[in-house]
Amino acid sequence: MQGSVFYNLSFAALVCVTCAIFVSSSKVLLEDRQLLNQTLDRQRNVLVAAGLVSEDERLTREETIDRFTQIRQVVISIETGESTTVDPQFFDQRVAELDLATSFVAPPNRAGINRIPFHALVYEVLDADDELELVVLPVHGLGLWGFLYGFIAIDDDLETIRGLTFYEHKETPGLGGEVDNPRWKNLWNGRKVFGIDGTPEIAVARGVVGMPEEDPWLVDGLSGATITGRGVTNLLRFWLGQAGYGPYLDRLQGGEDD
Repeated sequence: MQGSVFYNLSFAALVCVTCAIFVSSSKVLLEDRQLLNQTLDRQRNVLVAAGLVSEDERLTREETIDRFTQIRQVVISIETGESTTVDPQFFDQRVAELDLATSFVAPPNRAGINRIPFHALVYEVLDADDELELVVLPVHGLGLWGFLYGFIAIDDDLETIRGLTFYEHKETPGLGGEVDNPRWKNLWNGRKVFGIDGTPEIAVARGVVGMPEEDPWLVDGLSGATITGRGVTNLLRFWLGQAGYGPYLDRLQGGEDD
């Protein structure tokens, strides 16, 4: 009986050790591929927000990298808007936000943002003459069930929206999950960010609104998803305001692009 117990325990321990080695080895061996896939997915979402890739277009790794060559990645200082010497290849904004050493406490806000990273990674889309055509900014904030993470593209006039996409969220499918719906995302093109006083006025309405010429600061609401819509409004107003990318946009507006 004792031998049987010892055998069972030994066998169980051997299985556990073998599984642990297999899982650890797989993580190490696949880590580079996982990081590459994450980078490619982020790049594709930037391209979608900028209108350089359609929602249903499927790109190979080589095609994604090739189209991304017209985009300049810049790590900026959130507080001053100035470009920094931080290498974009090794900067993770979401990690920086969680680290007390690389972030600071956010001012009171409705977007659910607790801390702001000292630096942010922005994407500048260049034309054939290397002139600024669009800027694509990472944004995130609290929805109904968790945080929404996405990108917003703004024209070179620095006030007209050209695209909005969310690549990660926990919203209810068919309701708040409609932030993924291409039809709804297309409604953002041509809307305006800032009101006449220079503060962000863009908002998700509670119903249906007109074309950008009629309602420049409003976008159709999401049916049955008032909280999600309010969350999108809050996160955009936060990140496009002075606590977020305001100083950076001000520098571009003043012709201080580095």
